Amino acid sequence: MEFTAKQIADFLKGEIEGDAEVKLSDLSKIEEGRPGTLTFLSNPKYLPYIYETKADAVLVNRNLVLEHPVKATLIRVDDSYQALASLLRLVEQFKPKREGISSMVSIAASAQCAAKYVGDFVVVGENAVIGEGASLYPQVFIGNNVKIGKNVTLYAGVKVYDDCVIGDNCILHAGVVVGSDGFGFAPQPDGSYAKIPQLGNVIIESDVEIGANTVIDRATMGNTIIRQGVKLDNLVQIAHNVEVGDHTVMASQVGVAGSAKVGKNCVFGGQVGIAGHISIADKTTVGAQSGVPNSIKESGSILMGYPAVSAGIFRRSSVVYKNLPDLQRTVAMLERRVAELENKQK
Repeated sequence: MEFTAKQIADFLKGEIEGDAEVKLSDLSKIEEGRPGTLTFLSNPKYLPYIYETKADAVLVNRNLVLEHPVKATLIRVDDSYQALASLLRLVEQFKPKREGISSMVSIAASAQCAAKYVGDFVVVGENAVIGEGASLYPQVFIGNNVKIGKNVTLYAGVKVYDDCVIGDNCILHAGVVVGSDGFGFAPQPDGSYAKIPQLGNVIIESDVEIGANTVIDRATMGNTIIRQGVKLDNLVQIAHNVEVGDHTVMASQVGVAGSAKVGKNCVFGGQVGIAGHISIADKTTVGAQSGVPNSIKESGSILMGYPAVSAGIFRRSSVVYKNLPDLQRTVAMLERRVAELENKQK
């Protein structure tokens, strides 16, 4: 599809600087801009590219001050990143949608399936309920008694075990597993481990998006719960009986151990580890590769490191850590001098 810069600016309620009639048919990154494309600038470190990009139009913040002229048409908006997201959602709406039920599926007679699309080799178990507008891509497995809400998209290879619940408007990407057994084993006198049956389920509330190959374990008893609006990246592990609060986001390879309670609006960087049976306060931010062994009680905390400490302490400690070799040499020299002074006094 092709739009003019003016049409895009009108949609975004933005202001034009430059050729309002330039035609745009694709998107590009600012450092790889191509003629006929629209790009955007939100991160200041990419500012130098705006003077050399070959893209014909650039989304920028209204308050951006430029030191040199630019060739591209500028579309000034309140927030260029959010404006780009709005445009991408618009483009997504125009993509052709898959519809229809494949003849190569297995849907139990007792199941209720109102999906608009069911791909090849999908299996739907006994008494499962699938809401209107759902899309089940090839090789999706839906277990017995599963309940799936309206407008849910399950991409290829998603597996939802028995008794689990998924709310409306959720997106689960390829390879997601919901409801696999929690990691529960009891040590035995002979050194072996006896499996503890995992009899609970997983509840995923509405508007949740889960990245590829993420796993959410079923509870030992009761529920593992992913609250409304949560966004999980690829390769995240949520253990049994965990609760993740509304609108919390987790980057790739985060691991949350059993029975941890994560608050609302938290942000976890990649490879963060959360210990079991602890609570994380609302609006907590944890930097990448940090480990949280104890409960965080203060809302809005910003933590880094292992064990995770406040970001300020972590930064100061990092400076000290880098200087440890010099400090070691200084301490060794001072020890020698003290020893020499002590020998002289004898």
